[in-house]
Amino acid sequence: MKKPKKKIILTVAILILVLLVGGFGLFSASIYDQNINQRYETYKPLMLKVSDFEGLEATSYEFPSDKGQILSGAMYKAGDDQKGIIILAHGFGGGYNSYLDIINYFAQNGYYVFAYDATGNDESQGEGVGGFPQGLIDLDYAISFVEDSGNFPALPIGLFGHSWGAYSVSSVLSYHPEVKAVIACCGANKSSDYFEAVGKKEAGDFIYTMMPFVKLHERIKFGRYASNTSIDGFESSNAKVLLAHSEDDQMIPISYGYNLFYEKYKDNPRFTFMHFEDRGHNNFFVDPNNTYKDELDQTIEKWAETLPYDYQAEENKEKFKKDKADFIEKNLDRQKWANALDLKLFKKFLDFYDENLISK
Repeated sequence: MKKPKKKIILTVAILILVLLVGGFGLFSASIYDQNINQRYETYKPLMLKVSDFEGLEATSYEFPSDKGQILSGAMYKAGDDQKGIIILAHGFGGGYNSYLDIINYFAQNGYYVFAYDATGNDESQGEGVGGFPQGLIDLDYAISFVEDSGNFPALPIGLFGHSWGAYSVSSVLSYHPEVKAVIACCGANKSSDYFEAVGKKEAGDFIYTMMPFVKLHERIKFGRYASNTSIDGFESSNAKVLLAHSEDDQMIPISYGYNLFYEKYKDNPRFTFMHFEDRGHNNFFVDPNNTYKDELDQTIEKWAETLPYDYQAEENKEKFKKDKADFIEKNLDRQKWANALDLKLFKKFLDFYDENLISK
């Protein structure tokens, strides 16, 4: 009689363990979706316009991604006799509009630039972005659209990505080894790294208990795409690669990507490394001497203090949001806002493309 009792106890214990593990797995997946699978919109008062850049032209396009969701994008140019096509993959938290100054720079210097809003961002369809592997998927479809739609000239293709986009332009090489040159800034090696890096700031080392379930969740949602890494992409391609990152990046620590890549490829002539100390993450491309963003923040702060109501009170939240948007629309110096790039940095990027993208 004792053996069946022990067997029952063991069965119950295993069942409880399975329920606990399963419950924690569902909890981890839920946290992932609550924080990642959202729609993201660029803040409209600060959105750039084609008219902010002299001579810049845009032709709009739409194309489907993996689930039939329609992505919105455009091909940009300035002048004629373009040398190649650069496809831009934007970062997390809004569409490609925030990179229009970068698009303009490459367009003014002889390249077509194709940019699009990833799933769940700005003008593209999708109730949410789904997860980080979706950036890789959308880029895969964007490259195929540029190559196969018949809308674009048969020119060599290069990629440019920042943050989430940096992971995408690197890992997509597993599917598009024909790409000739890639610039990836502030990126990570794996899609799950983005959740881990941000989550560690909020939950500390507890985040590591969630990561196996997060990786499984991505795998179930995105299949093979979830397992692709930047290093997989590099190994699948002969593309020339420029990797740039800053030591003080608080969003995607340099250890998640650049340091790994440097250790593996520092002696490989295909790779160019640009290491910085104080460029951060969101302002990575801004001229260090450009103070307009700080000036704008200070102007808004001083204006807010003159309001006849408590703008920090919860009941005034929506009113302040609208008033702030109106204030920015009226007072934003669009020329300064649109011309904040570090041109010395972008000259190096341009030289990289000119040397490695254009057919000799």
